[in-house]
Amino acid sequence: MLTFTQMAIRLLIAMGLGGAIGLERESIGKEAGVRTSMLVCAGAAIFTMAGLSLPYIISLSPQNLTDVIARNSGYLTVIGNIVVGIGFLGAGLIIKNEEHVHGITTAAVVWLVAGVGMLTGLGIIDLAVFATVLVPTTLYAFRRFGIFEHGSAPDPTKK
Repeated sequence: MLTFTQMAIRLLIAMGLGGAIGLERESIGKEAGVRTSMLVCAGAAIFTMAGLSLPYIISLSPQNLTDVIARNSGYLTVIGNIVVGIGFLGAGLIIKNEEHVHGITTAAVVWLVAGVGMLTGLGIIDLAVFATVLVPTTLYAFRRFGIFEHGSAPDPTKK
């Protein structure tokens, strides 16, 4: 079972990684910036760590732990439900008007931030950090160079 110190460190890392991803959204004035991303990432990490801790909490003795884990995978559904719950949160960010749909990228970033939180809660910090660097960098590069702007490739004749 994770110790309090391990959980606290993972929670702090999740908040930092979520905030770093949220900076990209906040820097261009989008919804779900630093604070939202920190909360989503931290929440996903907390629920993941809670799910991992459940077998230890419900087993009556250390001798029962293997049996509890083997016979009951329900604790894993806590982790699976993060994906579903964040999907609802992201859906609230999407707005459709006559010609365009807005907020899809921000909703996808919120979903990704939850994934980073889950990775952090699981202790897969290296992949969480890699995603935290890769995703905002890619979004920035695509925006900076006009790649896939409004669903199309950039016009090479325009600068």
